[in-house]
Amino acid sequence: MDRILEPEVMDDPEQVLAYAQANFEAENQGFVDRFLELYDDVDEAHILDLGCGPGDIPLRLIRQRSACRITGIDASAPMIDWAKRMAQEAGQQDRLTFLCQKFQDLSLDVPADAVISNSLVHHVPNPLRFWYAVKTSLKSGGPVLVMDLMRPESEEAARNLVERYASDAPARLRQDFFNSLLAAFTEDEVAAQLAELNLSRLMVDVPDNRHWVVYGRVY
Repeated sequence: MDRILEPEVMDDPEQVLAYAQANFEAENQGFVDRFLELYDDVDEAHILDLGCGPGDIPLRLIRQRSACRITGIDASAPMIDWAKRMAQEAGQQDRLTFLCQKFQDLSLDVPADAVISNSLVHHVPNPLRFWYAVKTSLKSGGPVLVMDLMRPESEEAARNLVERYASDAPARLRQDFFNSLLAAFTEDEVAAQLAELNLSRLMVDVPDNRHWVVYGRVY
């Protein structure tokens, strides 16, 4: 099945509310746990989160590594507003910075110590621009963890995944999940993208039937 693009920016207020209030605790905490298990040199790191959404992953990460600084960027103003509010309510606004901008426009005065990203790549029309941003935003030897959905073989397979994992979710969230599966990349496509930008040192893993994960260090 060929990829079917979905909108690059999630900025519809109803859609943002549904996403921000959805129960992604297992996925998001699993992402944080994996990052901390992979890398033992991030206790005081400046971590860049590309496509931070409502800020749940940065909040979880800062609670476990309180000396970190995290900069989250997202092109959706409602998402950034939500993230800022959550950071303030948690008393973490001094350690968490959220910026409303596209990753393509990102310019850091000093490269980040680490880069993370969850569920952004499937929104991107040209994924090479995403991997280029990872490469140019990170210090040499810095760790990377990127996770996203993996495109199934057919629309029927995508519907089956929605039924299996989101049967109790609101209709809007179920439709978003289906659309995102169709817009996602396969493991082989991700590996080819990394090779094209000389990032083949990074590993591609498939932890379950609907996600791929990229991890390693960029030199």
